[in-house]
Amino acid sequence: MENERGSWGSNIGFLLAAIGSAVGLGNIWGFPYKMGKSGGFTFLIIYLLLAVFVGFSIMIAELAMGRRTGKGTIGAYHALSARFKWVGWLAVFAPFVIMSFYSVLGGYCIEYMALNLSNLAFAGAEVKTGADLFGSMLTNPFGCVVFTLLFLIICYLINRGGISGGIEKFNNVGMPALFVMLVIIIVRSLTLPGAVEGLKFMFVPGYAVEAGFIESAPGIGSVMATAGGQMFFSLSLAMGVMITYGSYLDKKENLIKNSAVIVVADTIVALMAGLAVIPAAVATYGPSAALSGPKLLFVTLQDVFQAMGTVGPLFGVIFYLLVLVAAISSAISLVEVVVTFFMDRAAAKGTQGNRHRIVLLVCLAIMVEAAVVAVDGLGTNVLHIWVPFQNSLGVVGSFNDCWLDFMDCLSEGLAMPLGALLMSIMVGWELGSKTVLDEVHKSSAAKWIDGFLTFCLMVVVPLAMAFILGGQIGDYFSTAEHSMYAVGYGIGAVVVVVAWIVAFTSPKRKK
Repeated sequence: MENERGSWGSNIGFLLAAIGSAVGLGNIWGFPYKMGKSGGFTFLIIYLLLAVFVGFSIMIAELAMGRRTGKGTIGAYHALSARFKWVGWLAVFAPFVIMSFYSVLGGYCIEYMALNLSNLAFAGAEVKTGADLFGSMLTNPFGCVVFTLLFLIICYLINRGGISGGIEKFNNVGMPALFVMLVIIIVRSLTLPGAVEGLKFMFVPGYAVEAGFIESAPGIGSVMATAGGQMFFSLSLAMGVMITYGSYLDKKENLIKNSAVIVVADTIVALMAGLAVIPAAVATYGPSAALSGPKLLFVTLQDVFQAMGTVGPLFGVIFYLLVLVAAISSAISLVEVVVTFFMDRAAAKGTQGNRHRIVLLVCLAIMVEAAVVAVDGLGTNVLHIWVPFQNSLGVVGSFNDCWLDFMDCLSEGLAMPLGALLMSIMVGWELGSKTVLDEVHKSSAAKWIDGFLTFCLMVVVPLAMAFILGGQIGDYFSTAEHSMYAVGYGIGAVVVVVAWIVAFTSPKRKK
């Protein structure tokens, strides 16, 4: 399993790292709320169908691309495609930009873990409400920058150890620990008075409207867009991670089995995260609870732990530690995408890349952009720093409400769905699915995958990703006065047609 670039020490190590990358903050604060507001069990069924036909297919394709070429994201696209080489840059741009706010959120987790340790040590001291604490933190830019730096130092120390010596070692301990801590929090959450209302919110169709959590039920199109977006981002697709991790994978490892395990494990953890946070939040606040985003983690749940009395801080420490582990496991995979690009670039020039120095420079570059997000404080902006398009155009929407939302829009809103759409057309229509299937069959004799993967990559994935891209444009750029969903879906359709023409006229296809 050894090569010049390094390799995974074992297949279970790869699986834990891939699952760790997929299991992130989105599973904890996004999936449960979206499931509840979008019809509960109905949302879950649609999510699972999309995970099977879209997520599973893209994951196999990305792992196969990485393993076939033995290169990181940009190298893989350059080696395989004639017309879509540039798409690899989208898959490096996305994780780099995501880290600008992910590292800040990781810093928040460290702060809150320290806060609960302090409450545990100094029981009986006056404790502020979750909202007061969160507001104090956001308006302290120096503290946010310091804890962001601390989070990136942790990432640096792990990534500098390489694939097997750093990332794999961390996830071999971190993922089992996360699972155990999650079970502890679930047991406590479900034993709180009124927790059953939270379960109804998550699983019973229509209950979110009936109980007053949301005003009206979303349409089926909105549910599909929400489920598709959550599935796509939750599985770490189109951000270069699976191509990068696949490039270090041994040829004998079964790509079909590994992809299925990652998809199933990520979905299970997302459901478990819902059982950990939603019942507890609803039991404490009822329908008025903030059930998604940073306010769920750092306001609602902090109040939940404080309401538990003496043992509350202990559960707070456990919870924020598990969230921190989830954040680190995702963050180190995003850092590795960028690091691998520079390592491969050095190898292409005939030199051996200095991993320690490359990881340091990448983390420093991330720190520069993250400092802007940290100082902005989710829009509190006590230092009055410039936010894109707020002053120049006088427009404030979901895409530029704060620096975090702007960076999120650039990466998860645009670069990732666009990259996945173009990748599927590249594989399905320019290269032909045989490119992926040849790599898949090096470790599996399963014939059913041929027709399934071919149909999904040529038809299902492009159409689904065009729909998701359109939904993202609508979500981020719509205002109270103007809906941008029609424009978004129109853009998605145009991208599909143009990309299909480009792929169909490619010299690779003619060969």
